[in-house]
Amino acid sequence: MSAKPQSFATTSAFEILGPIMVGPSSSHTAGALRCARVASTLIEGDIARVSFTLWNSFAHTYRGHGTDRALVGGILGFDTDDERIRDAFDHARRRGLSFEFILGGDDPSIHPNTVDIHLESTTGASADVRGESLGGGRMRISAINGVQVEISGLYTTLFVAHRDAPGALAALTGALAQAQMNIAFCRTYRTEAGGQAYSVFETDGAPQRDVLPAVRSLDLVGYATFIELPGSVSSLGPGVSVPDLFDDASQLLAASRELGLSLGGVMRLREERMTSAEAAAAQMARVIEVMRSETSAPLIHPQRSLGGFLDGQAKAVGDEGGRFGSDLMGAVQTDAVARAMAVLERSATMGVIVAAPTAGSAGVVPGCVLAAAGNLGIADERIAEALYCAAAVGLILSTSACVAGAEGGCQAEVGSAAAMAAAALTQMHGGDARQALDAASIALSNLLGLVCDPVGGLVEVPCQNRNAIGVACAFSAAQLALSGVPALVPFDEMAAVMLAVGRALPSSLRETAQGGIAVAPSARRACDRCGACSTAL
Repeated sequence: MSAKPQSFATTSAFEILGPIMVGPSSSHTAGALRCARVASTLIEGDIARVSFTLWNSFAHTYRGHGTDRALVGGILGFDTDDERIRDAFDHARRRGLSFEFILGGDDPSIHPNTVDIHLESTTGASADVRGESLGGGRMRISAINGVQVEISGLYTTLFVAHRDAPGALAALTGALAQAQMNIAFCRTYRTEAGGQAYSVFETDGAPQRDVLPAVRSLDLVGYATFIELPGSVSSLGPGVSVPDLFDDASQLLAASRELGLSLGGVMRLREERMTSAEAAAAQMARVIEVMRSETSAPLIHPQRSLGGFLDGQAKAVGDEGGRFGSDLMGAVQTDAVARAMAVLERSATMGVIVAAPTAGSAGVVPGCVLAAAGNLGIADERIAEALYCAAAVGLILSTSACVAGAEGGCQAEVGSAAAMAAAALTQMHGGDARQALDAASIALSNLLGLVCDPVGGLVEVPCQNRNAIGVACAFSAAQLALSGVPALVPFDEMAAVMLAVGRALPSSLRETAQGGIAVAPSARRACDRCGACSTAL
């Protein structure tokens, strides 16, 4: 094994091949929902009124991405894969929840996907919470009532609002000890001595029933609750590591050689040691089930997307495969492209998909893997290992670069997905670990600089066609690597290059719908005819 120090990262493979969610955007839909869901638990009582102030990318694309519906759905307690998200406004009105959206505009000093949430409950309590969607469905609560905090919700998390008094932390930890809860991490946030404070405890195991009454009974405590993140895959307790974790591609390659496993085999072993073989197998089976549905149902029964730009294009490509396939893409790649486009149609109707690694790029990996698997006649066991291979590449990109269009452009979404798929295809066709990583590097390099410019802020055009191009890129990169064509730039270096290029892109080309194809006259006229993004609540 490499002597390079290992990280304590515990991100599950199913946070890369996931979350399983309602489309159309992992950062703007699933991540936004999670922000609101966590925020709604931070005050006592049912939420009666809420206002959302949207910043940067959220402000420009919130209607087209379904961010507004997702935020309301989060307040209602929906999970990321709850199909009621599409009708969240109606559900809110039936429950008597009042909501409004305020455009905060652009502020380069804060995260591209930021929402400020003002909450008022039936008990008269109120709170102001800032949430940030980090890409791939991940989120962070960064401020509560003006106090800077950091809450990810990935683990069993106890949140306590209390007075900053001598002995406060000792009293709180004593209550947890009495309830036999093991504290893995704790931190107290405050603005001044003796004022309002918030303590966050990340703990091992599920919430214990008698913990909250014990904590709430303390005189210094104003409110306490456990935070649960919908759709999250929390594999380990905070700060817990397992053998054979890897930080980067060089460590992944070293682990593959030492253990005699493929890249997918290393990632599978990692996941099994984080949870169990049974839990990993069950989660992977669920991922494969949803991928099969998302890549096939729209080919049989096309549905018109929310914005109206997508309506059967995937089926058209699949139907014409026999006519053009042999001369152009070939039968297997045609099948992969049709499947990938189908996922975007499912997502754009707010159907359930697997973000891989994001919703905007969700078609590339399942399209490639399932089409190749059908042609090769391989069973689910090898499909799972190919998906684990894709997840290993995606994990490296999500931790060392980025996978969100609002941060790095479409190169971070479709580019990352193409790299993941290229590695998986190479492994499926007998390539070794080095060739799989070479394929990933080649794929990423060939989509370097790809901008994110959704027309009308909808994850429809050019997103669907770019998933098709991501498939073509993955197939080409895999064939090059399998033919002995190496990548001049190793994958770790290519990830760093992609991150640097993404940071160099202007904000107009990073998922704001303010540049690129989105501002072409024809695109603007099409948006005017559609009206989906300008429709009032």
